[in-house]
Amino acid sequence: MTNSTAPPLRWRHELSRQNWRAFGAAWLGYAMDGFDFVLITLVLTEVANRFHLSTVTAATLVSAAFVSRWFGGLAIGALGDRLGRRPAMVLSITLYAVGSVLCGFSWDYWSLFAFRMVVGLGMAGEYSASATYVIESWPERMRNTASGMLLSGYPLGGVLAAEAYGWVVPHSSWRVLFWIGVVPVAVAVYLRRRLPEAAEWQRAHDAGERPVSATAKLFTGSRKAWNLPVCVVAAVGVMFVLRGESTAVTLLLVAVVAACFVALTVQFAGRLWPVVVALMVTVFCAFLYSWPLQSLLPTYLKTDLHYGPGQVADALLWAGFGYAAGSVLTGYLGDRFGTRRAYVGMLIASLVVVRPVFALGRGHVVGLWVLLFLLLATGQGASGILPKYVSQHYPLRIRGAALGFSYNVGALGGAAAPVLGARLAGSLSLGTSIAVLGLALTAVVVLLVGFDVPARVQRYADSRHPADGTPTTDRSREKV
Repeated sequence: MTNSTAPPLRWRHELSRQNWRAFGAAWLGYAMDGFDFVLITLVLTEVANRFHLSTVTAATLVSAAFVSRWFGGLAIGALGDRLGRRPAMVLSITLYAVGSVLCGFSWDYWSLFAFRMVVGLGMAGEYSASATYVIESWPERMRNTASGMLLSGYPLGGVLAAEAYGWVVPHSSWRVLFWIGVVPVAVAVYLRRRLPEAAEWQRAHDAGERPVSATAKLFTGSRKAWNLPVCVVAAVGVMFVLRGESTAVTLLLVAVVAACFVALTVQFAGRLWPVVVALMVTVFCAFLYSWPLQSLLPTYLKTDLHYGPGQVADALLWAGFGYAAGSVLTGYLGDRFGTRRAYVGMLIASLVVVRPVFALGRGHVVGLWVLLFLLLATGQGASGILPKYVSQHYPLRIRGAALGFSYNVGALGGAAAPVLGARLAGSLSLGTSIAVLGLALTAVVVLLVGFDVPARVQRYADSRHPADGTPTTDRSREKV
C-alpha cells in the first residue's frame, strides 16, 4: 500500500536553503569518511607485502577500525544528545582525519592497527552524529530520502579513493593515499562549524527537555569502577576474536563480548534495552552480508582476476556509482512506500545478482561492471535507509547514543566479514566465499526487517513488564 504521506515528485522544492546546507556539510563528511575508510581495502596487498603479512592477518587491518567503533558510537552519540549534534559532527570528522594521516606514518602491523582504531572512533561518531543531524533537520516525511542521499556520500568517497589509488600507487607509495585525504576533511570541518543546530534537537532543548546522558549513566559514581573494566574486556575480547583463536576459544570470547554489550545497554537504555539489542543483531547481519564484498572486492579483483590498479579503479568506480544510486533510490522508495518495504524489496532484488558477479571470468570486463553496479545498487544501496530504520525506534532523548551504540556494535559484523571471507577462501575460492556470505546473510536480514523483529521484541518485553504507559519508542507516527 502506498504511503499516504509520500512526497510529490517536486519534493526538493519543499526544502529550505538551511535544509540543504545541513545536508551538504553532513554529506561531505560522509564522502570523506568513505574515502579514508576504503583506502585500507585498496592497499591491502601492498601493506601485506610491506609488513610481510598473510591475507588473513592483513584483513584484520580492515577490521581494526571496527574494534573501537562501538565505543566511539556510544561516546560521541552521547555527546550529541547532551551538547548538540553539531559539535559531535565536528569531533567525529576530526578524529578520523587524524587517524587517517597517522596511518600513513605507520611503521609495522600494530602501529597501523592502532591508527585504524582512531579512524574507527571518528567513523562511529560520523554515523551517529551526522545521521541524526540530517534526519532531525529535514521534514519528517522526507527522512528516508535524507538518509539515502546522505549515505550516497560514502560510496562516492570510495570512488574518489579508487581513482586516487589508480593514479597514486603506481607512481608513488601507498602512504601518500592516507595523507591526501586531509584537505577536503578540513573543508568539511570548516563548513560544520558554521551550521546551526539540528531543528528537532534545538526545539527539545529550548523546551527544557533534558536528554539522557549515556556516558554519565555508565561512567560516573560507583558504576565507573564496574563499567570501565567491562569496556576494556569487550575491546580486548574483540581484538582476540579478530586475531583468530581456536573455535572453542572464539565462541567463549564472543559470548563474553556479547554479555558486556548487553550489560552496558541495559544500564543506559533502561526499558528500551530489548529493541537496542535486537537492532544490534540486525545491523550485525547487515554488515556481515555487505562487508565481505566491500572489503575484499579489490583483493578479489587483483588476486583471482589479476586486474591491475587501473582496472581495479574502473571496477570500483562502477560499484561505487551503483551503491550511491541505490542509496538515493532506496531513500525515495522508503518515503513513498515505507521504510521496511523499500529495504526488504531492494535486498530481495540483490539476491538475483550475487552469484553472477563471481561467475564471470577475467575476460568479461564490461559485464562485470554492469553486474557490480546492479549488485551494489540493490544490496549495499538498501543500507542507505539503515540509519533511518534504526533511529526511528528511539525517542529523541537517547537517539544519538542509542543509534551510535547499536549501529556500531552491529558494525562489528563488518569486522568479522573480511576475516571470515578470507578464512572461507581457504576451502572455497575468494569469490565463492564472498557470494556465500552475501546470499546467506542477506536472507537473514530480509527476515529480521520484513517481520519487524526488533519492534516485536520490544512489544513482547513491554507486555511482560508493563510500566507507566509512556511510549518506549519513537515510532507512533511512523509508517513503515
